[in-house]
Amino acid sequence: MVIRAGHARVLSGVAAVVAGVAGASGCAGTQLCAGVGVVSEVGVYVVQDGYDGLAGASYELCTRGECVEGEFGQERVSRLTLRLPDDVDPDTAPVRLRVTRDGATTPVIDDSVDVKLLHQSDGCGGGAYNRALAFAKEDGLMPDVPKNISAAWLRQVRSGATASAGPSVSS
Repeated sequence: MVIRAGHARVLSGVAAVVAGVAGASGCAGTQLCAGVGVVSEVGVYVVQDGYDGLAGASYELCTRGECVEGEFGQERVSRLTLRLPDDVDPDTAPVRLRVTRDGATTPVIDDSVDVKLLHQSDGCGGGAYNRALAFAKEDGLMPDVPKNISAAWLRQVRSGATASAGPSVSS
């Protein structure tokens, strides 16, 4: 088999990328890790039902000395995420959610729950700590995501993907 100089450069570049990904993920050799990109974070699925529209309301999600702020969109279930440092302490600590309507001075939602972060392996001996929570008006901030809320989120995501998909392209 004859390998031309141009092809050799491409092949060596591919080998370098594979080795770089494996090295960055903590794996030895050229094995790719399943969990490359796992991150430490807390996520909260917020069900907006019962609040007469939270679109445009601001939120603050805090835990372990870290906070994130943002605004709600026009959706039934919102997913808020707070990225945490890689060396986050996973022990039990409060997670606080505060939501304030545009122009208001007092929050319409101000709730917290104590949770321990869970380890998510990267498949190569490393990993990250994270936790998924949920909020619904009738239950408050919950340390786990009930099946009905995760199902509603998935339906919303799927319907949005279908609605925003452009015309299909065939080859």
